[in-house]
Amino acid sequence: MRSATRAEVCVVACAEAWRGDGEILASPIGLIPTIGARLARATFDPDLLLSDGEAYLTQGTWAIGEAPPVIEGWIPFRHIFDLIYGGRRHVMMGPSQIDRYGNTNISAIGDFDRPKVQLLGVRGAPGNTVHHPTSYWVSRHSPRIFTATVDMVCGVGYDRAAAAGDVVTRFHELRRVVSNLGVFDFATPDHRMRLVSVHPGVTVPEVLAATGFELVVPEDVPETRLPTAEELRLIREVIDPRDARSKEVR
Repeated sequence: MRSATRAEVCVVACAEAWRGDGEILASPIGLIPTIGARLARATFDPDLLLSDGEAYLTQGTWAIGEAPPVIEGWIPFRHIFDLIYGGRRHVMMGPSQIDRYGNTNISAIGDFDRPKVQLLGVRGAPGNTVHHPTSYWVSRHSPRIFTATVDMVCGVGYDRAAAAGDVVTRFHELRRVVSNLGVFDFATPDHRMRLVSVHPGVTVPEVLAATGFELVVPEDVPETRLPTAEELRLIREVIDPRDARSKEVR
């Protein structure tokens, strides 16, 4: 079996964000997070609940772009909020901007009254970050995304959560940030973003140069783990046999 690609390393890094979550709803947004969540469910986290992206809970492992083999349940829209408000969901989103404390923007670039670019809007980002674990996936790591100040706060970071008090911090947890260069978390005394690992072939100076703020960098930064042989088989033969992942990460 050929060696793992950068895209496959990113898939596994995303999957690891859900490790140990148990029976909660995993909500991956985007291709690489979706492959990662399905991989986690098929290997080390079998209790994860996965949906078809709409309302049905699914069973088994199926390919990107195909219908799930088994529908094992149905979640009416009103019941989604029961999971969200109780911390029983873990979403992985894609920020347009993210700062050192994990504040994210998915709404607009530039002055909000006259933005240079109109994006998705705030959507569910505030509720997600306040009520349950949230992780992020960035396919093109650059200072435009990893920026000192976000133009609008949609997802709540650690500094703003702390300022808001217990009502916000009760379930607030920014679990992991995965990019095409490395893995990051906020496990520092002041919850600033920390470099956890660099992907094979990437150096720490490359990550620093592509980041628009000062990262916390440990003395020794390991490489992100490679997929196991079984994980590669599942990615290549079962979950993403058409290799859509390589179009997103090269």
